[in-house]
Amino acid sequence: MEFLYEYGLFVSKAITIVIALLLAVGGIIALASKQKMGGQGQLEIKSISEQLEDLTEHAKELLLSKEELKKQQKEKKKEQKAAKKNKQEDDKKTHLFVIDFKGSMDAHEVDNLREEVTAVICAANDDDEVLVRLESGGGVVHGYGLAASQLQRIRDKGLKLTVSVDKVAASGGYMMACVADKVLSAKFAIIGSIGVIAQLPNFNKLLKKNDIEFEQHTAGEFKRTLTIFGENNDQGREKFQEELEEVHVMFKDFVSNNRKELDINKVATGEYWYGSKAKELGLVDEIQTSDDFLLTRAKTDKIYSVKYSKKKGLAEKLGKAASVAIESATIKLWSKGQTLFK
Repeated sequence: MEFLYEYGLFVSKAITIVIALLLAVGGIIALASKQKMGGQGQLEIKSISEQLEDLTEHAKELLLSKEELKKQQKEKKKEQKAAKKNKQEDDKKTHLFVIDFKGSMDAHEVDNLREEVTAVICAANDDDEVLVRLESGGGVVHGYGLAASQLQRIRDKGLKLTVSVDKVAASGGYMMACVADKVLSAKFAIIGSIGVIAQLPNFNKLLKKNDIEFEQHTAGEFKRTLTIFGENNDQGREKFQEELEEVHVMFKDFVSNNRKELDINKVATGEYWYGSKAKELGLVDEIQTSDDFLLTRAKTDKIYSVKYSKKKGLAEKLGKAASVAIESATIKLWSKGQTLFK
């Protein structure tokens, strides 16, 4: 009897564990299916004006005495009453839409940017303005070309566009910035780097040393100019350099068309400058941080942040840790075979 009891207890535990595993697997499958069916992103619009007001109130509560705080609260009530009477005037305030763009080398963030720009264009009035808080050191040509085109959509719609650079807008980042009606820069922000770079290693000598043959077959004289494993020649190098020069000319023309008073030959050397010098050269218009700009505009505008984010799939969530671990190692090798704004 004792044996049967222990055996029954063991079987019940085993069945419980199996059921738990099946429920867990079923939940994962259901979650994955749900995300696959509705894998769209979501748009978030938050009031920066309200955030600034809350921050101001909290700071006053911490810093002011009870008497001073009471006085401030009375004044605020008066202002609120006056605001109710002048509600029509408050409704007439223009909107300032804030978009954040922190670009990586492959400029994959442009996928979200295009959604954010579309949302603003659909919602904005003619007198509204867009502020893009930009941070990027540049990257692949086609990615940043598309990112700049997205900002051009704002201008084409007739909306005023301001770009603020607190840290860096270099190369492809500056290509985006120059589209704006006005470019703001922090004093020590890195600006410029109007140039193009491409680099790749060549392992041909190492392969020959180890008696390893490499074959590459192409159709078209310049289908492949330089190769990582094959033996490169001067003709391929000249063609590759010619292509880089063509991209550089396109880059310079783009900047010149957007900032007509700029001496493009003076600044399109691939160099970068800090904010103060960049202003002297005409690369930026004002030395000001995005924070000060927003504090000033909070008095006259309703300010909203616009952010589009995509739902992460189950595989993406599970593989995030591994992706982060290998990203720094792989991006260096990958970038060596790319033409980059630098």
